[in-house]
Amino acid sequence: MVVLSEADKREIGQHFVFGFHGHEISDDAKTLIRDYQVGNIILMKRNVQSVKQVHGLVRSLQQFAKDCGHIQPLMIGIDQENGLVSAFSSTNRYSAGTQFPGAMALSATGNTHIAKECSAASASEMKLAGINWAYSPVADINSDHRNPVIGVRSFGDDPLDVTEYAVAVSKGLTDAGIAPSAKHFPGHGDTHVDSHLALPVINKTESQLNETELVPFRALVEAEVATIMTGHMALPFVEKSDDKQTPSSCSRTITTDLLRVQMGFKGVIVTDCLEMDAVAAKYTSQKGAVLCLQAGADIVMICHTMEWQKGAVDETYKAIESGKLSLQDLKASGKRVEELKNKFAGTWVTVLSDLDETALAEIIAKNKKLSVSSYAASTALIRGPLPDLSKLPGPIWVLTPEMESLNKAVDDAEGVLRSSSGQVKNTAGPHYLAFAASVSARRSGSQHFVYSRHASPDDDITAQLSGSHGIRPAGIIFVTRNADRSTWQIDYLRNLKKHIPNGTPVTLLASCAPYDLMNAPDIEYPCIASFEYTPAALEAAAAVVFGEGVVNGRVPVRIVAT
Repeated sequence: MVVLSEADKREIGQHFVFGFHGHEISDDAKTLIRDYQVGNIILMKRNVQSVKQVHGLVRSLQQFAKDCGHIQPLMIGIDQENGLVSAFSSTNRYSAGTQFPGAMALSATGNTHIAKECSAASASEMKLAGINWAYSPVADINSDHRNPVIGVRSFGDDPLDVTEYAVAVSKGLTDAGIAPSAKHFPGHGDTHVDSHLALPVINKTESQLNETELVPFRALVEAEVATIMTGHMALPFVEKSDDKQTPSSCSRTITTDLLRVQMGFKGVIVTDCLEMDAVAAKYTSQKGAVLCLQAGADIVMICHTMEWQKGAVDETYKAIESGKLSLQDLKASGKRVEELKNKFAGTWVTVLSDLDETALAEIIAKNKKLSVSSYAASTALIRGPLPDLSKLPGPIWVLTPEMESLNKAVDDAEGVLRSSSGQVKNTAGPHYLAFAASVSARRSGSQHFVYSRHASPDDDITAQLSGSHGIRPAGIIFVTRNADRSTWQIDYLRNLKKHIPNGTPVTLLASCAPYDLMNAPDIEYPCIASFEYTPAALEAAAAVVFGEGVVNGRVPVRIVAT
């Protein structure tokens, strides 16, 4: 039986990346860093208020690690893909990092230079705040339009296009001193199951993977991407163990045989969060951590639950003491983590330095301009021509869908709309409120309605269109959000169409994935795509609708009726 020394436990702590709660260093974070020698921390949106606050938080984490005897500074990671997954970016409540386009919006620009430039710009802000690791780029190919978890987080459905943009983003991050992490190996695009909720099963052979999913990852390995994140999907036609439903993150076949040996990846392998049900429901996060390390992962991630984090380290101690996990293999893996830190974590002097607020202000001002121009280049035409609302006098109506996935218990009060009788209606969400405000700024008297799957044919909106009360609009902007899956939005539009007066121009805005009209040939209104419903993307769309700019983007996926 192996008896673990304090040095061994310090080594083991380098193989975990954990999250915590709060805007300041918490007692939980201190326990993990001090008692479990955890060498890597992930920041979530719940930890971010401002760049200055993040810098102070990171410096306190680094100072505490130094005081606890850590040899190297912590890797501080964050989910900053840009677009809809932007843990570091500003929100309606907090002013933090600049919002830049996400993957599909970047691909829609048709310009890999923009992708690299935006990534480097975002990285420059993170670097000033003390962050040194970004879980980006997404190298998944969005082969299945029904994919609930990837979608617009992907650069598209063409392997070569995805490769070009993923490599560009990786280089942008690297050049600015941030370690990228290409994900979700070996590919999460060809499934309609969300691994947060269940285990996706991808029935492809290794030959088929080589033709599609692995194309971007091979190029990223050749480009010497610093880290690669393994995903939680099963590949029964590739898996060599008896359990064909083994998640890739827990699979030695995928992690070691395929990625490390066949593809020759020499960097750090980190898992996706083990609290996702694809792993947690099958093994528990704690035992899943051991399986991932046995599979060949260098670092395993657990983002939220302190007891599971401590349990994962304790299970690792037990696995090494019983001989189920090789301490020598872990130490060899630790050399890769050490090299990652040497390149990206910096020295104790650099991680404990003051925030350069002058440089930050200059970078933020410069990045704002880049963000605006990049979003302007991304808005794409799905069907035209567009009416020029700037030439039509009168109010514009903005109709946005109810936010099905939002937790109503945490909705901002500004996200609540009321009916004409004062009754609380559907939650709009801050992004759609920002879009409505953008339209109102261009046209006084404009109105915002939230439409619902539960609305009757005689709701407020159709009643006003029928002239029973209110002022008729000069034009209508009807916003959809993944209506190819939430088909009730198209059904609502079909009913609404019956009440729209002849000659009233209607413009459709697909505010997330561009597939919304793929099975609605009867809907002939012009349509544009913003590829995400961030306020910045919707502002760019508003500029196009009002004729202030031209449609510059392209649709980077095929839209084929099913």
